[in-house]
Amino acid sequence: MTRKAALTRARFEDRLFGVLRWIVIAFFAVITVVPFYYMLLLSLKPIDALLLDPGSLWISAKDFTLSTYQDVLRSTDDGGQGFLKFLLNSALVSLGTVALTMLAAVPGAYAVSRLKFFGHRQVSALFLAVYMFPATLLAVPLFVVFAKLGLSSSLVGLAIVYVAQTVPVSIYMLRNYLVTIPYSIEEAAALDGASRLQTVRKVILPLALPSLMATGLYIFMIAWNEFLFALLFLAAEPGKWTVPLGLAQLSNGIEVSKTVLMAGSVVLTIPVVLLFFAAERLLTEGLTSGADKS
Repeated sequence: MTRKAALTRARFEDRLFGVLRWIVIAFFAVITVVPFYYMLLLSLKPIDALLLDPGSLWISAKDFTLSTYQDVLRSTDDGGQGFLKFLLNSALVSLGTVALTMLAAVPGAYAVSRLKFFGHRQVSALFLAVYMFPATLLAVPLFVVFAKLGLSSSLVGLAIVYVAQTVPVSIYMLRNYLVTIPYSIEEAAALDGASRLQTVRKVILPLALPSLMATGLYIFMIAWNEFLFALLFLAAEPGKWTVPLGLAQLSNGIEVSKTVLMAGSVVLTIPVVLLFFAAERLLTEGLTSGADKS
């Protein structure tokens, strides 16, 4: 009787948690998709249609327009908002941040995961301790230092600041994957005459590709969406603004319609969404790497 009761209880729990799982998934899907859908909807409407029916969740064929995107992407010389230039600036900064961070994080993660030195077990925690300091605490000292170096109003200086923010967590993420790669593979490569550098380049990096992709995408998203340091370093140089700065300009502009603001928000969001879906499989593998310690 006890065994039968246990089976009944287990079956009930399985069904209950199965239903709750789909409810939770549906809840998070709604709170994620609906705001983005409404933002996209507003960006495709003329301002007069929005004022007539702001709560509408559908757009008719006669109201559909792409003029808001034309206004957002058109250069300021032609009366637009210049977001095409902002997109290029953001892409340069983000891709440069990814490249520089990887150049520093890959050797660092390999050293932490493979080499034996004093405090190697605690060094990962020290890397993450950097994030205990708020960005606002570092903003002014970094601006003063970069101003003296002549990099306070350049995309290169901004990328270097982002590298300082992203290297610690990148090393931590990559280290969790590298420790799961059997050391015997490196020993076999050494027996074949490969140096440590050749082993890393020809053996370790191909095996760590999922984690590299996940880390690179994470770095790209940080650099693409960052606002505080971009404002501090580039506020005086409108020609070097990134997309978040351009979007902030739209939100503060009284003469800019909300439909144009929504178009700018979509322009900011779409590249990251496309990158995420393009690398979804590798991202999932990279984020879950290191979870199995067997």
